[in-house]
Amino acid sequence: MQVVARFWRDFPTLHKVYIISIIVILFGTVFFPSENATASRQNEPASSRLTPGVRYNLDLEQVNAPQSEQSQNTQDAQPEQASKKTTLTDKQAIAESVKVIDDVSEQAQIQAQPELKWRDIKVLRNDSLAKIFERNGLSAKTVWEVSQSGDAAKTLIRKLMPGQVIQLGYHNDEFVQLVYPLSKTNLIEIHKTDKGFSAQEIEKQVDVKQSFAAAEITSNFWNAGLHAGLTNRQIMNLANVFGWDVDFALDIRKGDSFAVVFEELYVEGEYVGTGDILAAEFINQGANFSAVRHTDGTYYTPEGRSMRKAFLRAPVNFKYISSSFNPRRLHPVTGRVSPHRGIDYAARTGTPVVSAGDGRVIKSGYSRLNGNYVFIEHGKTYVTKYLHLNKRLVKTGQRIKQNQKIGTVGATGRVTGPHLHYEFLVNGVHRNPKTVSLPKALPIDPAEKAAFSKTASQMIAMLQTNKRTLLAANVKSADAAVSTQ
Repeated sequence: MQVVARFWRDFPTLHKVYIISIIVILFGTVFFPSENATASRQNEPASSRLTPGVRYNLDLEQVNAPQSEQSQNTQDAQPEQASKKTTLTDKQAIAESVKVIDDVSEQAQIQAQPELKWRDIKVLRNDSLAKIFERNGLSAKTVWEVSQSGDAAKTLIRKLMPGQVIQLGYHNDEFVQLVYPLSKTNLIEIHKTDKGFSAQEIEKQVDVKQSFAAAEITSNFWNAGLHAGLTNRQIMNLANVFGWDVDFALDIRKGDSFAVVFEELYVEGEYVGTGDILAAEFINQGANFSAVRHTDGTYYTPEGRSMRKAFLRAPVNFKYISSSFNPRRLHPVTGRVSPHRGIDYAARTGTPVVSAGDGRVIKSGYSRLNGNYVFIEHGKTYVTKYLHLNKRLVKTGQRIKQNQKIGTVGATGRVTGPHLHYEFLVNGVHRNPKTVSLPKALPIDPAEKAAFSKTASQMIAMLQTNKRTLLAANVKSADAAVSTQ
């Protein structure tokens, strides 16, 4: 100990100061720390300690937050490993977030659409868009902008009909929209945009349902059709389907019958009219004719033969035949034997006359005997002639389609009354238009026959099933009527 004291006494004074300072600092650090130690569980507050045997829920968002930061820090170094760490929970959370965003966006769009106040304006006689706008306080500039808003606006201007209702929509007393119904299925909408007005024609969604009708003819075909619930247009369409095989003016007899499957059209649940005939059956004097509509709009027999012939039997809807084909007829004016090489169909002046088949007009003119006349060539074999017309609606050299209107019934030339004189020539020889064998149109395309045959079978089966159901209902009604007597 004396050695240590002597060594310390001989030690330089400056060194003694350094050593003493270091000892003081070390002593203070050990016995007087700057922060409370947290390594020991005994130093934790009681409220933050975990109790053994108790299950605690973890906050996923707090747990995942550091992982997201760590993933972001390591993304550049290990992109593939970072993408693989995405869990199913993460994907579900993302999907839910996207859905919420979409819902919010959709709701914002709905709220962004202004609620309009509408005025219903009835179109008056001799009305125009300018007059309607003027009555409703809209300027001439607005009329011009609307009229220039597109082709649909020009259609609106052309098709304004008295009695129709045009709707004007306003937002904060400013005109922003117009709606006009063209029909039950189409409307024109014109609305204001940032660049002016924009017009469009809108076709409403049409729902199609199948319906059925049938009847037996007791007096005439037209009345039977009306009794079955068919419209005038449907009756005419049904006659057109079988018009190449049945003469509806001369061949119809009491006891003939028909059945038809057709479309009914609905818009927004409201009935708006009938569509196409899908299948039909006509029994005429014991002969059964069936027709099914193909996707090309043409009607064929269930076997695939076209119902359409190359020529119509009669090119006009007539009241009666005033003079038949007769090579030894006495002329009604001159009283002499004069062959009648055609058929005279009596009809009112102005009744439409159509071409019996596709062809080319080889003559369209007037003569003292024939009056206004039209001659049509159908290939190199057939020629049809139409005489005593009131008006001619075609010119020489013009191409004509079957059933195209070529003139109207009249009484021009040497005649005793209004009628159509119709002639049918085969290789230059006159034939009786009512009995001549008519060439048929082409059958269904072989590539489409299989699909058509399947549809045809279903349609014919539907016709027969509905006929049996209707017959059973009629018998039941008849029995009920008898029992009440």
